Amino acid sequence: MSGTLAEAPSTDEELLVPEPSHGPDLSVLEDHTPLYLRSPRAMAGLTLTIGLVFLFFCFRPLWHTDVWGHLAYGRLIWQTQSLPIHEPLMPLAKGMRFVDTAWLSQLIGWGAISRWGVPGLQGLYALSVSLCAGLLAWRAYRSSRNGWFGLAAVMVFLVVGWSQLMVQRPQLAGLVCFIALLTICTSRRPRPIEWLLVPLLFAAWANVHASFLMGLALLGCCVVGRVVDLLRRTGSIQRVLRDDRVRRSFLLLELAAAAVLLNPYGIELYAEALRFSSNENLQELTEWSPLSLREGQGQMFAAVAVLLAMLFRWTPRRVQTWEVLALVVFGAGALWSNRLIVWWAPVAACLVALHGYSAWRAACRQPLIPAVAPRAGKWSVVTVGLVFISFGYSPLGVKVMHGKNPALKKAVSTYTPIATVEYLKENPPQGLVFNTYEWGDFLQWSGPPGMKVFVNSHAHLVPRDIWQAYMQVIEQRAGWEEIFDRYGVNTIVLDKDYREPLIKKMKEDDKWKVGLERDGQVVFVRKKPI
Repeated sequence: MSGTLAEAPSTDEELLVPEPSHGPDLSVLEDHTPLYLRSPRAMAGLTLTIGLVFLFFCFRPLWHTDVWGHLAYGRLIWQTQSLPIHEPLMPLAKGMRFVDTAWLSQLIGWGAISRWGVPGLQGLYALSVSLCAGLLAWRAYRSSRNGWFGLAAVMVFLVVGWSQLMVQRPQLAGLVCFIALLTICTSRRPRPIEWLLVPLLFAAWANVHASFLMGLALLGCCVVGRVVDLLRRTGSIQRVLRDDRVRRSFLLLELAAAAVLLNPYGIELYAEALRFSSNENLQELTEWSPLSLREGQGQMFAAVAVLLAMLFRWTPRRVQTWEVLALVVFGAGALWSNRLIVWWAPVAACLVALHGYSAWRAACRQPLIPAVAPRAGKWSVVTVGLVFISFGYSPLGVKVMHGKNPALKKAVSTYTPIATVEYLKENPPQGLVFNTYEWGDFLQWSGPPGMKVFVNSHAHLVPRDIWQAYMQVIEQRAGWEEIFDRYGVNTIVLDKDYREPLIKKMKEDDKWKVGLERDGQVVFVRKKPI
């Protein structure tokens, strides 16, 4: 029987209970976040960086030039529900053909400020710059799996393009499109979705800013660069003609060029974009002058160019022809006009990150292809939290959540003629107002209804003889006093910072009296109006 019956356990065995463990329950600490929602730690770090960029530009004073003029055009388009055929805001430019290459940006800006006030405009500006920085950081990180080189791309972009990023204008919308295209061009492998993304991108780009030509130039560099690379390696034209990447790049270029035609002006938009940069009036503006090494912007351009030359020498990654071609093409544009450095900056930033990472890995004797960074749900939570914190502390976030508006004087640059506008509203001007070029936009936007300004920042729309008359007064050339009588000017608005000699002479003229002199702003009123 002993072989068929189990032994009964002893009393001690029956009462034996396992002691509780004092270590952590690892099952509780297990990450239950779905894999597709997990983020690497570097993503949280880059989000923090972009959040700081967003907040910084949110609190940057709104500039006193372009932004207000574009808002005035956006307001007019909304009120009339149509695009103007001729220049509508400058009486001396009456009859000038007006191809509004930024009509959609102007409407978006008008919608933001009419819905949320000045915080809406601040948020739109900061979002544009943050999107540019974020796309560059994402592309650099995707290529290197290293957050520090994503940060490097952001820093190079901001430092080189700093002076152009300070001004709020539709060009920023074009810059977002340009960097989005750059991320597509630098992807490791082509994706079918790009056949849809690229045409849609250019269709939108053609309606927000005329800089779509820069995008076509970038695609052209990719096509020519690939052809040159193949010819150097194979020496065969047949190999070039049969290459899938050459055909793909060329077809994308054709699709992009065709997508640009989806705008209210059709093919005329191309002609206007090409005419713009050759306008004589622009050549007399400082921001369109050639890049100079005597200025900080030119020095940063030279420093980054030298750094790229060194990285091209050290990197084990193959330097593709399109990279050199893009740097040369956009760099030549920047040397011709410092306004164009903003297109060279993202290309340089992207290549500094890509080749800098490769050179660093080679110096450390590590594989060029990095290991996939570990991902965790906690970093996704941190990333989302940082986004909400950045928005919550911004003027737009305060407006949306608490309904508070900042004082206009605190939200705009100190050079903005607020005191002049207040004076003109109390004393509506009769006839034409001669104004300094930089203030025409704000006077049109905030001044009394129907006020007629001499010029605004759309210098390319000012007739050549009117522009020469303006420069004759500003530079006090012979016969400058007669300009006021010839054009029926009864009010003159000048700034002390740059027009002190002219102000001094105006005070000596007994035809004029000082109506306002405050905050660096001087308004002269004709004693006997014409």
